[in-house]
Amino acid sequence: MSNSTNIWYWTPRMLCIIAILFISLFALDAFSAELSFWQQIGAFLIHLIPSFILIALLILAWTKEFIGGILFMLIGLGLSPVVFSHNYRMNHSIFMSLGIILTITVPFAIVGVLFIISHFKRKKSKHKPYD
Repeated sequence: MSNSTNIWYWTPRMLCIIAILFISLFALDAFSAELSFWQQIGAFLIHLIPSFILIALLILAWTKEFIGGILFMLIGLGLSPVVFSHNYRMNHSIFMSLGIILTITVPFAIVGVLFIISHFKRKKSKHKPYD
């Protein structure tokens, strides 16, 4: 693999891992002094369900870049209106809601685009006539 292909290969994977870790941080709000230890662990695991789904999707995208890229784009773009409307109802600020979209859902849409680019770059580099 050339350096260019190598960068296109690793960039979506590393960005996706970072985005999943960021999303996972929100599960920490499950810990509360009012709950017992086991209730806290249960709530924490429930809050991590989106991260588990994203990890499963990353595993799929790791080997099937095109399909994974499309799914990440669908998740990123498809959840944006839902997340925006939910946050807008809570804070009544368009700019704050847009900022939340930019930090939560748009990175997954970008990861999806990068997986698709990586798919085509790797496919193209395998079919070069003079390699």
